[in-house]
Amino acid sequence: MAVGVAPQERSLGVIGAGSMGGALVRGVLQAGWIAPENLKVYDPDAARQRELQVLGITPASHNGEVLAVPAVVLAVKPQVADRVLAEIAPLSAGRLLISLVAGLTLSRLEEALPEARVIRAMPNTPLAVGEGVTALVPGSRAAPEDLAFARELFDTVGTAFVVEEAHLDAVTGLSGSGPAFVAVFIEALADGGVRMGLPRTLAQELAVRTVQGTAALLLSQGLHPAQLKDQVASPGGTTIAGLHALEQGGLRGVVMDAVQMAAWRARELARR
Repeated sequence: MAVGVAPQERSLGVIGAGSMGGALVRGVLQAGWIAPENLKVYDPDAARQRELQVLGITPASHNGEVLAVPAVVLAVKPQVADRVLAEIAPLSAGRLLISLVAGLTLSRLEEALPEARVIRAMPNTPLAVGEGVTALVPGSRAAPEDLAFARELFDTVGTAFVVEEAHLDAVTGLSGSGPAFVAVFIEALADGGVRMGLPRTLAQELAVRTVQGTAALLLSQGLHPAQLKDQVASPGGTTIAGLHALEQGGLRGVVMDAVQMAAWRARELARR
């Protein structure tokens, strides 16, 4: 696969333009990584086809049209993955297929696509704004240049990590499902502000920007979260009073359980 080439020289196929496939498409276009005319995207949903047209993409009419390009991202629901794999298998020889399907193991991918090179990827939806986190696992037939291409693709819309496949369910539970967990926390933080008299719009913006700024501070200074917490929590102050309430409510345990349940669900999908 060509790495480090001009946007006009890149091509990419995407099967499925839902939450994850659509986020990837928007992310690479926003980053200027690829020209819209070089994206071949198929989704049977008419509303998603209209969204693609707004982005300057002419939707493909079927999966076979997508397979005309050397590298294809599979971003369909797990429930339809087997049917789609059976459909594209005859056209996948010599292609690189990057699967975003939760629970679809490398062994199943390589068995279904015996003449393709495959990579598993687990991104999250912030890739739509260039802040995604993606874990990559190369298959046995994937060449070093295939992995380099996948890393360039997902580094363009965030940060990519190469992990062992045994860790991918945990990644799914943490960073794959994590945006939903963080969104619930932000909503609760804003609700707390509303409870204390803040207007809803102001409370929500304060909550979002507080989380955004805290994450940026942790990353830029390389701090452990406990260090930042201790810096903010002065003796007998407001923050330690609030932290006590969080501890009484079992916030840490609940969040850990949420990651565990999401990871277990990913494991169940792999066994079906």
